Amino acid sequence: MVCVLVWIMVALGGATRLTGSGLSIMEWAPLSGSLPPMSEAEWQRLYALYREIPQYALVNAGFGIEGFRRIFWLEWTHRFWGRMIGLAFSVPLVVFWLRGRVPPGLGPRLVVLLLLGGAQGGVGWFMVASGFEADRTTVSPYRLVLHLALALLLFSVLFWTALSLLRPARGRPAGASGVAMLVHAAAGLVVLTLLAGGFVAGLRAGFDFNTWPLMDGQWVPRGYLAEGWHSLTADIATVQFNHRLLASLTAVTVLTAVGLGWLRLPPGFARSALLVLGAAVLVQYGLGVTTLLHVVPAGLGTLHQAVAVVVLAAVLAAMHGLRRG
Repeated sequence: MVCVLVWIMVALGGATRLTGSGLSIMEWAPLSGSLPPMSEAEWQRLYALYREIPQYALVNAGFGIEGFRRIFWLEWTHRFWGRMIGLAFSVPLVVFWLRGRVPPGLGPRLVVLLLLGGAQGGVGWFMVASGFEADRTTVSPYRLVLHLALALLLFSVLFWTALSLLRPARGRPAGASGVAMLVHAAAGLVVLTLLAGGFVAGLRAGFDFNTWPLMDGQWVPRGYLAEGWHSLTADIATVQFNHRLLASLTAVTVLTAVGLGWLRLPPGFARSALLVLGAAVLVQYGLGVTTLLHVVPAGLGTLHQAVAVVVLAAVLAAMHGLRRG
C-alpha cells in the first residue's frame, strides 16, 4: 500500500514540475503547513511571498491571485501526500511493533525506511529552495535528481521488502542463470535511464529536438560532449541524447531477457514478471517518444514519469523471482 502511495507521490511530483507549481509555496512548515490557507488574508500573504521570487517576475507576472491558487493547490497536495505517506507507514509500524508482529530482523530496515522518508521531506525543501535564487525560474537539476533518486530508492526498498514478505525465498527456477544476468543488467540500465530522465526534466531538455529518431537531422547531435564530462549533466543536446540512448539499450536488453525467459523459464512468478516488464518497457518507450514529439504536454509528461516507476517495479519483481534464495 505504501508503495502505491509513493508511486502516486512521484507522479504528483512530475505534475508539479511540469506545471511550474513547485515554487508556489515559499515556506517549509512541516506541521502548520498541513493545513491550507484558511482566510483571504493568508492567501494574500502567501501570494505576496511568491511575487518576490524570480519565477513570478519572469514567468507568471500579473497572473493574479486566481492563477496563484491554481499552482498553489498542486504543490500543497504534493506536500500533503508526503505527510500522508509518513502516517501510513509510521502508525501501522508502531502498532505492529507493539503487538510483536514485526518479523525478526526486519525492524531495523523499517526504522531506516522511516528515517529516509523523513529525510526526503528535507531534500524536497532543499530542492525547492534552489528555485528562489536570483535569475532562476526552476529548481537546480542536480537537486531535482537527488530528490528523484531518493524517492526511487525508497520505493525500491519498500517494494523489495513487500515481495520478500509475500514471497519467502523459494530458490531460482531451473535454467535461469543467463536470464538473471540479463535482468540484472536491465535493472542497472533502468536506473541509469531514470536518472538521465531526471536531468532531462531538470534542464527542460524535452522541449528541444522534438523529432524522432534523429536530433536536428543527426543521429548524434552536433556538439555532443562539447564541454567534456560537464556536458553529461549540463548540455541539453547531450542530456537528451543520453536519455534516448539509455532508453533504447534498456528496451533491447529487456526484450532479449523476455525472449530468453520465455524459452527457458517454467510458468510461474519469474516468467510472468518478465512479461510484465517487457510490456511496461514497450509502453514507456512509446510514451517517451510521444511525449517528445508533442513537446512535453503536462499530462503526457506526468504519465511518462508514473510509468517509469512501473518499469522499476517490474524489473525488481523479475529480479526477485530469479533470486537464488
